[in-house]
Amino acid sequence: MVDAAVRRLGLWTSCLAQLSVVLDVSVVNIALPSVQAELGLGRVAASWVAMAYGLGFAGVLLVGARLADVVGTARMLAWGAGAFALAGTIGGLATEGWVLVLARAAQGLAAAVVSPATFTLLTVTHAEGPGRTRAIAIWTGVGLAGGGLGNVVSGVLTDLISWRLTLLINLPIGAVVVVAAAVLHRRSVDERRGGRIGLAGAGLATGAFTGAAYALSSAGDPAAGMLPAVAGGGACVLLALLVVQQRRSRHPLVPSALLRDRTIVAGNVATALTASCFQMGLWFFLTYRMQTQLGYTPIQAGMAFVPLIVATLAVNLWVAPRLMSRYAPRILVVAGAAIAVPGLVWFALVTRGPFAVSFLVPSVVIGIGGGLLNTPLATVVTTGVRAGHAGAASGLMNTSKQFGGAAGLAAASTATAAYGTDRAAFVLMTLALVAASAVVAGTPRRGAAPTSVAAGHLR
Repeated sequence: MVDAAVRRLGLWTSCLAQLSVVLDVSVVNIALPSVQAELGLGRVAASWVAMAYGLGFAGVLLVGARLADVVGTARMLAWGAGAFALAGTIGGLATEGWVLVLARAAQGLAAAVVSPATFTLLTVTHAEGPGRTRAIAIWTGVGLAGGGLGNVVSGVLTDLISWRLTLLINLPIGAVVVVAAAVLHRRSVDERRGGRIGLAGAGLATGAFTGAAYALSSAGDPAAGMLPAVAGGGACVLLALLVVQQRRSRHPLVPSALLRDRTIVAGNVATALTASCFQMGLWFFLTYRMQTQLGYTPIQAGMAFVPLIVATLAVNLWVAPRLMSRYAPRILVVAGAAIAVPGLVWFALVTRGPFAVSFLVPSVVIGIGGGLLNTPLATVVTTGVRAGHAGAASGLMNTSKQFGGAAGLAAASTATAAYGTDRAAFVLMTLALVAASAVVAGTPRRGAAPTSVAAGHLR
């Protein structure tokens, strides 16, 4: 039985590590012009500072997640957090553009180990029930708010001190996570592990998802030429080979039991659809709108996200867990989407005006809806998963998030370019949330048996 001290340490270690990973998705966005000017980077090279992280992160998520099951969750978290902090430090001290790009790619690879391990740590230290729901709510809140917080931190540090601190802050955070994870490892959090990772499957998965991530990230960029199409085609071939290989493998990256579960599959589809809005698109297009259309400075743009962050966290931490004790997760997902959709429609219709009209009201509405739906959705994709598959389930969820976010951003960017306005982006996000709620509404209800079995495995 996991004692209370270990549960608390596991929760806050998971949240701190997840915060650093999510922050680094967005923390360089506002800093990019300063990075470009100081290091003398061209437009393409500057875009790779952001893209390299996403490619490394998305490319090896399934492999990184499975390592938590095979090697041990806390142990992999310690190694991953250490590597993440070291790579961030190298990037923060870089004097050449290529060094920064390689450091960001290394950060992405480490993040692919850290992020799924943080969620797995919650599932192995918290049995199913109110305690796990509360832990997932806090972890999800950190992830949701991290994107906007990254913009706030980036704007403040870049304007007042230096863009380099946006990466160097990973060193103290990483040190704390490494020490905490080492303590958890000694407290036997890693006692359940099993299986191994086949090199063929790992290689095919890495190639397929890296190619797909590049194709999605660079879609619509004229400078990329035919490379996105080539990468996308290669990713499809590798993905087909991966499916064949995994069916024959004795040690698949995603256990067949997860793929046969209709609720988990539907939950991951819905996760990808909601991620197309909340993972990247919302933050990207709002940041761009504020700085290019509304004339906000980096600090003003960052601070404008505070109401959205506060609304998301408040609902996610205090409202959603209480409602989950009374209502099924799928009901709350549908309700959250129904609340967030009017906010997205508002952004599609209103592009200018006073701050309260053009940004404050719709962002708070979206924050309330997002805060309500994300914790129940994370619960849907993990309920009934036994301890030996916790890492794989977490990896599947994180992969859905990353590729849903990348696909959503690519589609919204293409639509924006085609129509000449970001209104199209918010329309697509609206449609994605409506589709996500429809998918979740059609999932079968869980019985009591899977929950009790899973709880037994997690004691």
